[in-house]
Amino acid sequence: QLQASGGGLVQAGGSLRLSCVASGGSIITYGVGWFRQAPGKEREIAAAINWNGYTTYLGDSVKGRFTISKDNSKNTVYLQMTSLEPEDTAVYYCAARSRGTSVWSKAGEYDYWGQGTQVTVSS
Repeated sequence: QLQASGGGLVQAGGSLRLSCVASGGSIITYGVGWFRQAPGKEREIAAAINWNGYTTYLGDSVKGRFTISKDNSKNTVYLQMTSLEPEDTAVYYCAARSRGTSVWSKAGEYDYWGQGTQVTVSS
């Protein structure tokens, strides 16, 4: 199971750190992605990281502002979000894939999903 947390209400320009904790098993061999979905919009990739943390992917709209990292000792993947904008308002989901060594940017490529955490950025 994946548990996403760390969302909340923040002013534009602020920062938040989201956490995705895997329970019931190790996340060591899993690639993980953070996706987001705003009301009325399709789910989109924010960031992704491969199983060993050496390869990352950032969506175009978050490059330079978000970073993704993986702490296997804590079974946790983090999404550090800085310089937040109202357009970042969305429900953020983490997802995991158990196969392969690449980093994946499409929702359909992931096997397991967390429940989502709301991020609201006020202007």
